[in-house]
Parts: sequence; structure tokens; C-alpha cells
Amino acid sequence: MVTKLGTQADPDTDSIEVDGEPLLRSVPLQYVALNKPVGYVTTRQDESARPTVMDLLPQDLRQLHPVGRLDMDTSGLLFLTNDGTLTHRLTHPSFGVRKTYIAVVRGKLGEEATRRLTEGVVLRDGPTSPAAVETLSLGETTSRVRITIVEGRKRIVRRMFACVGHPVVFLQRTEIGPVTLTGIGLGLHRELTGDEVSALLAVSRDKSA
Repeated sequence: MVTKLGTQADPDTDSIEVDGEPLLRSVPLQYVALNKPVGYVTTRQDESARPTVMDLLPQDLRQLHPVGRLDMDTSGLLFLTNDGTLTHRLTHPSFGVRKTYIAVVRGKLGEEATRRLTEGVVLRDGPTSPAAVETLSLGETTSRVRITIVEGRKRIVRRMFACVGHPVVFLQRTEIGPVTLTGIGLGLHRELTGDEVSALLAVSRDKSA
């Protein structure tokens, strides 16, 4: 034990105590936006040894945790951070943060299916909130659709389209609140700017209060 006044310690290697209690280190908050490819699991570790989103990050960012989930077959925008407050505000439904996806679905999405999605459909775990739906193009066998929701239930976009008879064949998340996927190559990442973090905090106010 060192008691001499002026003795220096290395906060990265030395255990520092005050009156026998460990002194907590100040960890800088970090925020990363990742363009997740299909085939990666959104978790820190996978029991089945499948590739995880952490494999796409350099070693110095692998202490971060994913904010919410994208299923293995869905690509697109995913945040990783060590900020528990922002994580809660982006994932809890009471904060109502918008998430936008581009979906390719089977069949020609008609007015009735669009209306049902816009008003909300009833799933096994309860009704969905109203969605904003825009048909971008109609092909012979598929439709390309932009959909914006405020929920984060497991595979909810896929389940919503399946409920109205149009199973998803491709799904990509392109926006979370004010942050977009623009400029982030597939499998690549970038740090969020201070302005982007402030904007995310601004839009994630508790709507139930």
C-alpha cells in the first residue's frame, strides 16, 4: 500500500482505493454507427459460434454493447455504445424513436394492406403502433417499400408484413431517429458526432410522461 503524498499511479494498471474502497474509473462514453451485413448476429457473444457484430469492430471498440437488435437476416444501421442511458431511451417503447427500413416483400402491396399497416395490425404479442408506409416500386412479383415504426419488438417488421400477406425477402434499416446509414459502407462503422448524439437525446423524450 502506498501512502506517500505525491506518489503517482497508473489508472489503467493500478488498483486505487480510498479508505479501503475501490475508486471507480471514469470511462469515456463512446458511440458507434455500424452498417451490419446479413449473416451476423447482434450480440456480444454467440453460443453457436456464429459471426457477431463485434467481429466487425476493432479491438478497442469491442467493449461496447449493441443498442437493440437486428436479426441475422436483416442488414443496416445499428448503434453500439457504453452509454446505458441512451441505450434505454432508444430501445424502450415509451420514448417512441423512429426507425426506418427498406423492405422488399412478396407480391404487390395494395391499398388494403398499406392501410392495415398504417393503422396497426394485431400480432400474437399485441397490436402494433401505426406505421408510416410508402411504396417505392412495384415489380411483377415483389414490392419495394419504406416503412417507419416506433417499436423494437423481435422481428416486428417481418411479422407485420407477414400479417398482411406479404412476407419479407429483403430488409435493411436505414435510419434511427435523425441518424442515417448514408456514407457507411457495408460492414463498416464510424463514430457518431457530438451533434448526432445530442439529436438522438433530443428525439428520445419519454412520450408517456
